[in-house]
Amino acid sequence: MHPFDTVIVGAGTAGSLLAKRLSHERQHRVLLIEAGQRDDYAWIHIPVGYLYCIGNPRTDWLYQTEPSAGLNGRQLLYPRGKTLGGCSSINGMIYMRGQARDYDHWAELLGDEAWRWDQVLPAFMAHEDHWLGDAGQSPDAEFARYHGHGGEWRVEKQRLRWDILDAFARAAEQAGIPATADFNRGDNEGVGYFQVNQKDGWRWNTAKAFLRPACYGRPNFEMWTGAQVAKLLVEREADGRLRCHGVCVKVNDELVEVQAGQVLLCAGAINSPQLLQLSGIGPGALLQRHGLPVLADLPGVGSNLQDHLQIRAVYKIRNAPTLNVLASSMLGKARIGLEYLFKRSGPMSMAPSQLGAFTRSSPDRPWPNIQYHVQPLSLDAFGQPLHAFPAFTASVCNLNPTSRGTVQITSADWHQAPAIQPNYLSTAEDRQVAADSLRVTRRIAAQPALAPYAPEEWKPGAQHESDADLVRLAGDIATTIFHPVGTTRMGGDGDPMAVLTPRFEVRDGRGGTIAGLRVVDAGAMPTITSGNTNSPTLMMAERAAGWLRQAARR
Repeated sequence: MHPFDTVIVGAGTAGSLLAKRLSHERQHRVLLIEAGQRDDYAWIHIPVGYLYCIGNPRTDWLYQTEPSAGLNGRQLLYPRGKTLGGCSSINGMIYMRGQARDYDHWAELLGDEAWRWDQVLPAFMAHEDHWLGDAGQSPDAEFARYHGHGGEWRVEKQRLRWDILDAFARAAEQAGIPATADFNRGDNEGVGYFQVNQKDGWRWNTAKAFLRPACYGRPNFEMWTGAQVAKLLVEREADGRLRCHGVCVKVNDELVEVQAGQVLLCAGAINSPQLLQLSGIGPGALLQRHGLPVLADLPGVGSNLQDHLQIRAVYKIRNAPTLNVLASSMLGKARIGLEYLFKRSGPMSMAPSQLGAFTRSSPDRPWPNIQYHVQPLSLDAFGQPLHAFPAFTASVCNLNPTSRGTVQITSADWHQAPAIQPNYLSTAEDRQVAADSLRVTRRIAAQPALAPYAPEEWKPGAQHESDADLVRLAGDIATTIFHPVGTTRMGGDGDPMAVLTPRFEVRDGRGGTIAGLRVVDAGAMPTITSGNTNSPTLMMAERAAGWLRQAARR
């Protein structure tokens, strides 16, 4: 008998939900393994604390990309959560599902109707706790059709507003983008304030939502933190089928083997393909180059990397406060701190981006294909000082990039970080969307609603107008918005690059699957969703949990 029925690798977004769902059955023994520490670091829970978590070895894997031609040879920091809650402990807290068409497209790619929007919507709602369902609120007639209440995943409205953001929203409307109060009903076109995963002014991560207090008191649940999995234990059985029967994990400076009936790999779109490759599952030539046995030649492991690249246009303004000004003095910082201390509101309660908009980069686009994250501040990069002048940033990203990157091990040594090459702006379509999206930004900034604030384009600079110039400058100022997906993607039986079945089972490269092994995280997405990716990852984990529990009852 195995010590555990299920071992879950990674206590992040998907792993935390799966741990709660699967340990609900008291006879089912679950071990949750997390390479990072517990989420008892204060800055995790104060919303603005992402500034102190990103780039911090206490909470971040500290990855960086390879030099990218589309970014004019630049490398980017590539934050990934390394703590309980994973990226939900360091991300922007924005609650976003994407568009209905995203999931209908998945269903077509996978040949599986279970992934259509009307099929995945109940999984979003199953764990949702939307503020409009609270006593005393007034949800509209459509609320119950699209939103849940009483689940673990808290969704609230933000606890601040800014004059300059209100003006940007009005300007967006004048530019033809309709106002919306809800981005999460299948068509997210519009402009409005984001809803966030917070509770009473505190970050609400998946460790709070799913692990405590429920899991901690269960006798059939065990959790190891500060424990990094070195590889999966995969062997070929007498009948020729591959089976994963556990993991090799470093605990207290010792490598130990843990046996399990099944392993759920939830380490994220970077670490999951890395672990598969280290375990002999991946592109055969890559594994052989690093002296690893090829148990399953799967060329798709580590390919198909997709990410949202944000182009951070900065506008200097007049006649309105921004965070650049409010946080420029000790007195200003003290006022901000006191407001949060006594009210849990103000700049310390804010997500990295407060106002959002979804629209088309050009009129011929059939659906909204760009997203704005608008901020009442400006800086050169996260972690850098705020600029000395009042300004706002209108970051715009291509929701459906056609560029594809890779994640590949650089050594058979599991301590070594993988090589991450997103290949941003490597297709003509992506370069055109980049240029067009900057023009949309300029059109919004030129509307009457913003005229009282005299917006002046500081980056990339209004003197640049040609496609070539805008693409080059986009490469200078663009950065990741932290949404890597697709590196272990699901696919149909006839898809040679598919890593997973539509039920998250790992393929064996010979027409079958590897018994006892599934990957459930953002890497499983066939194509990136049209918006922030945290909540879609939770939805996938909810679906996986349901299928696993059904199978266990048979």
